[in-house]
Order: sequence, then structure tokens, then C-alpha cells
Amino acid sequence: MFTGLIEEIGKVVGIERGGAAARLRVASSLPAEEIRLGDSIAVNGVCLTVVSLSGTTATFDVSPETLERTAFRVLHPGSPVNLERALRLSDRLGGHIVSGHVDCVATLAERREVSGNIVFAFTFPREFARYVVEKGSIAIDGISLTVNAVFADSFAVNVIPHTAEKTTLREKAVGDAVNIEVDILAKYVERLLGRDGERAEKSGLSLDILAKSGFL
Repeated sequence: MFTGLIEEIGKVVGIERGGAAARLRVASSLPAEEIRLGDSIAVNGVCLTVVSLSGTTATFDVSPETLERTAFRVLHPGSPVNLERALRLSDRLGGHIVSGHVDCVATLAERREVSGNIVFAFTFPREFARYVVEKGSIAIDGISLTVNAVFADSFAVNVIPHTAEKTTLREKAVGDAVNIEVDILAKYVERLLGRDGERAEKSGLSLDILAKSGFL
């Protein structure tokens, strides 16, 4: 589990393709003494397992499913990547609950500066729009951000200078692909209610009950 608060920008130093899978090597200044084999690290928002360590470089196995569902397919040696180690129970949850399981890939459609901030607009598959709400949370390449506006197949976020400087967003250009993870709570609510309402009726759960309980 992660929070979407990026600790470090690492650099891809190698990506070896093996059939439909791959092995990814990432160098960073994360404290090597605190990283162990089997640890989970979010790389551009994708939860990966450390399978080997060599100095400041960690190696991860990337499954065919991950390559298919994420923007990893465009990574190459030299690519910067956002890194976050797994949340400890004693840590503050400063962002939002991020699982590291990417839902879809979005494309940067617009980038403009507004009073020192940067507004990014992304297009993404329409079927995921139902999980995105204005002022809700979303993870973009593992970065916890607040949604400013939502449309049929796009959404916009405002990025403050600190976030732009400390993440890979500072280098993103129109046309670039990013990993998207919607708020997992939205998916659980949909599952409980059922998209057609039938499951909600049988269970006695309703939007009215959720609203009265403070969930909506």
C-alpha cells in the first residue's frame, strides 16, 4: 500500500525484454540499507517487487499483464521514474490510499502555466470516468493529486511548483503517456451497489444510506 507521495525520482538503467515479460533495473538515491529483497516499491505508480540489489540499483520483474496495462512499454534506459516505498503503519497518510495497481493509461492533452502552477489535462478511456469526481483523488504515475475538473473522456489537475519539481511531471509534454490509478474506494462502492442497482436492492445498501453514513 502507498500514499502517492513521491520519495525520489529514479532513473531506468536497463530494461531487458524476455518474451512478453521484462526485467527492469532502476537506479536511485533511496537508502540502500533500508531496501531488502522482496520489498514493494511503486515505480511510476506500479507496485513492483525487488528481486535483486546491486549498490544503488534495484531490479524488478515486470509481468506481461503489467506491460500490457501500463505505460511501462514506453520506458527506455534514461527514463526518469517516480519512486515510493511501501507505507509503514506508523507513517502519516499524507496523500490517499494507493494500491499500486494501475487501471489504465492516459495521454497528456494540455499543459499550461497558471500563476506559477501547472494545469495538466489528460484524456483517458471513457469507462473509467465514472470513478473520477471533482475534488476527488487520483494517482498519476504514482503521484497523489486532486481532480479539478472531469469530462466524458478527460480530466484536469492543478500541480503546485513543489510537486512539479519533485516528480517526473516537470518533464511531461503533450502526447506523453501516464499511468492512472483511480480511487480504490470508488470501485468498492460500485461493486457493493452493483452498476444496475440490483445488488444494492438485495443487500439493503443504497445511495441514501451511504450518504447518511458520510460516504457520499
